Amino acid sequence: MSEQRQPRIGVIGTGAIGGFYGLLLARAGFEVHFLLRSEYAAVKRDGLRINSVVHGELALPVVNAWQNVADMPACDWLLVGAKTTSNADLAGIINQAAATNAKVVLLQNGLAVEDELRPLLAEHMHLLGGLCFICVHRSAPGVIEHQAHGGVNIGYHSGPASAIEGRQIAEQTAAIFAQAGLDSKAMTQLQQARWQKLVWNIPYNGLSVLLNSNTRQLMDEPHSRALVADLMAEVVQAAAACGYPLPEHLIPNMLKATDAMPLLAQHVP
Repeated sequence: MSEQRQPRIGVIGTGAIGGFYGLLLARAGFEVHFLLRSEYAAVKRDGLRINSVVHGELALPVVNAWQNVADMPACDWLLVGAKTTSNADLAGIINQAAATNAKVVLLQNGLAVEDELRPLLAEHMHLLGGLCFICVHRSAPGVIEHQAHGGVNIGYHSGPASAIEGRQIAEQTAAIFAQAGLDSKAMTQLQQARWQKLVWNIPYNGLSVLLNSNTRQLMDEPHSRALVADLMAEVVQAAAACGYPLPEHLIPNMLKATDAMPLLAQHVP
């Protein structure tokens, strides 16, 4: 009997998120292929690098970098790290890069992003949502600054799998991230998990832009801190109204966790 090979993983959108997870998976021994556009030449020449407060300096000197999806080998797992606004344009690329029965994982913020992409994908594909809890940004082509966290939770959205099989696929995907040293777990309720992440994203992302402030400034100023808490409460109420009640102590726990974030992680998105 032939030995089963490791899953082949493709990264669509090799920015801060895709580059971070792809590099760690490659270092864990997985065959990872990166699709790039503007940064292709730099990454092909110099590789990928992460400057991490958590992991130290990490490098992938030789990268399976591709500029054209037609040249990429078909991948068993596809991690989509591009912005949600480009999903419609990326659907054709995802379909072309996917092996039969591929698992497509959206490492994206937002609500119902899977619903919008699903009709554009081949029926044989499994679509999953990935919720990244991480503070990371790109400082130069192929260079990623990682300030804090890194966990990713996985939920099955849709595809040819039964409910039980979908749960197993989510667990398999979480196990792949765990092999790279990342805190990862399968979620039974993907939409509920997305609502929970929005409790943090909506107030901090919106207010940091509106008030030209980082999260530390928002937390230190009493009025903006109160506004953050009020916005969190509105998101919790909206989630409950849509049938996704969230944990009772979620808001104080999020405020406490944000207070504890390293200063370097308090950047404006």
